[in-house]
Amino acid sequence: MPQLGETVTEGTITRWLKQPGDPIKADEPLFEVSTDKVDSEVPAPTSGVLAEIRIAEGETVAVGTVLAVISDAGVGAPSAPAAAGAATAADAATMVPRSAPPPPATAPLTPAAAPMPVAAPTSPPPEPFAAPRFESGPSEPAAPPAPSPIGADETDPGIVVSQGAAPRDPVSSGAGTPPAAGAALTSPVVRRLMAEHGLDPADVTGTGEGGRITRKDALDAAARSRDATLPEAGAPAPVPVVPVPVPAAPAPVPPPAPPPVAPVPVAPAPVPVAAVPVAPDAAAAAAPAPDESAPRAPRAGGDAVIPFSNMRKRTAEHMVRSRATSPHVSTAVEVDFERVERVRAAHQAEWKAREGFSLTYLPFVARAFCDTVDEFPNVNASVVDESLVVHRDVHLSVAVDLDFDGLIAPVVRDADGKRIRLIAREIHDMAARAKAKQLMPDEVLGGTFTITNPGPFGTYLTIPIINQPQVAILATDGITKRPRVVQGPDGLDVIAVRHIGLLGLTWDHRAFDGAYAAAFLLAMRERLEHHDWASELD
Repeated sequence: MPQLGETVTEGTITRWLKQPGDPIKADEPLFEVSTDKVDSEVPAPTSGVLAEIRIAEGETVAVGTVLAVISDAGVGAPSAPAAAGAATAADAATMVPRSAPPPPATAPLTPAAAPMPVAAPTSPPPEPFAAPRFESGPSEPAAPPAPSPIGADETDPGIVVSQGAAPRDPVSSGAGTPPAAGAALTSPVVRRLMAEHGLDPADVTGTGEGGRITRKDALDAAARSRDATLPEAGAPAPVPVVPVPVPAAPAPVPPPAPPPVAPVPVAPAPVPVAAVPVAPDAAAAAAPAPDESAPRAPRAGGDAVIPFSNMRKRTAEHMVRSRATSPHVSTAVEVDFERVERVRAAHQAEWKAREGFSLTYLPFVARAFCDTVDEFPNVNASVVDESLVVHRDVHLSVAVDLDFDGLIAPVVRDADGKRIRLIAREIHDMAARAKAKQLMPDEVLGGTFTITNPGPFGTYLTIPIINQPQVAILATDGITKRPRVVQGPDGLDVIAVRHIGLLGLTWDHRAFDGAYAAAFLLAMRERLEHHDWASELD
């Protein structure tokens, strides 16, 4: 797994574009990967034949994990004697340099048993944790290695397990052997999720390879934790749904049998099952109860169930977290785009011939924002703890629709120092590369303000959700011809047909108040309506 960005620690293989036995050329797209930042295609680092795919579609692995083997000798997985040569090809396929050679072979190791003792045969076998981290031998039968669990490379980031070698950790390679309590393998993303929800890794059961705690395990545990805290804080112990023993009672009470599952839905008290204290053995045996507070959608025979994609899941998490973080307020103003429209119409043919794409309203709005933000710097800021961090530079995030398959917001760096032509070029380039899955994760990081543009779909007013950790987001809706009262040449009011649109600002009430937001939008409207835009295009 290549390092796709400074903050990227793992990725999910969403699709292999080649299959074992297919020839491939250097820089030809090899697979698609989804990270917590962006979905992108990864090219092959060298030419040859795709001999082996080690990580299946849908699996999440850490940066540095061997994904495939590209060979120039033939097709198929290499045999055990050729493991050393395959390791070199695997290193090239993952684009991870080998920082140190593997330790020398010592004793055979099978995945399901501890290594054989070297000393007297009558001595007991060593404990699993006492086994060396890497053991292999020429007499060991060839077997496809299990993929390294997420987070396994955090201790030895420079070591890559080659084909034919034993797994990195004998404990995790045991047949179904779970990790010791408190030592469950987790990725940085999963650890962050558990920290956000206040979860103890020792209380979360991992379902991944070798007992690894996956993102789904963390989210399921967080959902069960929320269900368990549904009763009002500070209230007495929740009403039990079924009779349970009370340890603190003075009179001894015989422990009852595990409570039946069937009577739970008909209990009169509206307390979720997860909130009922039960005996430890019964709690371990009972399956997690569904969230009864969420209504279930009825299903008909022809309904289709479409699982969320990785990007849809990340978008949902980000939006829910944003709504829970910021007190959202929305303000909108009506703008007369007639002056902008006349400049667009006069320069459209020349612009398209020179630049290769059409001149839209979006670069004018972006330029007007950059000119206005100097007067209202608090809209270009972030809330950190109990402080407002006002950013000196303007890094403009522009939301891009990926053909209805998702949404991403690449960043125009230092937009406040660029004119319309350069802003338009960068927006067009990033939108095209986003749709082709050619963006790098770092290109969507570091934005200080976001513009979303649903206007091409003819929208009237959009109220977007803030792109955290920013404090505001601007929506540019459809611009259409409407009647408007304007002042004629003789100073009298007349009704004229103008190009009118709305600018909608959603902002964080922690950062500033309504008067500040309204004044900012008024200043933007004045620039859009009265600025000499032709001078920037001539």
